[in-house]
Amino acid sequence: MGEEILHKLKGGLIVSCQALEDEPLFSSYIMSRMAYAAKEGGAVGIRANSSADIKAIKETVTLPVIGIVKKEYAGSEVYITPTIKEVDELVSCGAEIIALDATNRQRPGGETLKDFWKEVRVKYPNQLFMADCATYEEGMEASILGFDLIGTTLSGYTRETKEVKLPNLLLMKQLSRVIKGPVIAEGGIWSPEQLKEAFSAGVFAAVVGSAITRPRDITNYFVTGSGCRNGNEMR
Repeated sequence: MGEEILHKLKGGLIVSCQALEDEPLFSSYIMSRMAYAAKEGGAVGIRANSSADIKAIKETVTLPVIGIVKKEYAGSEVYITPTIKEVDELVSCGAEIIALDATNRQRPGGETLKDFWKEVRVKYPNQLFMADCATYEEGMEASILGFDLIGTTLSGYTRETKEVKLPNLLLMKQLSRVIKGPVIAEGGIWSPEQLKEAFSAGVFAAVVGSAITRPRDITNYFVTGSGCRNGNEMR
């Protein structure tokens, strides 16, 4: 089953359909239509946040879903599927792949990634898991631990990598050269040219989110990039 899911993703574009509570498109229904539009456009998979959104998306499209739950816990910077509670939630809603933060940052309760992963894999031995990493070292460690997919998702979003230029093509290339399993490009891809460069770096598949599914960010990208008049400044 796992090989079949990966075969569907190979060489294709995965579209991240997410909207948080403070965003205009926050709605499971809207995310399901976003996913449908992505499918119509040629996406091979969807990345989505929360069981509510994933359930709505899976009722609308049959594409494989990379599921996450964003949850903040006191004392930890890890917020992508941080505890076993979120993993349980994602398994229950049928996410084909579950992504979680695989950085070296301290997890909620002081738990290490190694201990957390051991708990997760024992409980769900047949579930596909993706490691959201920020550095080469984290990607290699996740591969050694036994994650099924390695993503560059968090490069540029941790203290250690906040100055890194995105998309991090070098990281994609480095990981793709040495890791036998699928390496997923994610983070900062804003054009077809950058997507093509990611595949040239050797990645298995790529995730694009904001550039496709966040109209507020897309609008701001055009406004600030062109220097045209900002309508918000006139209010």
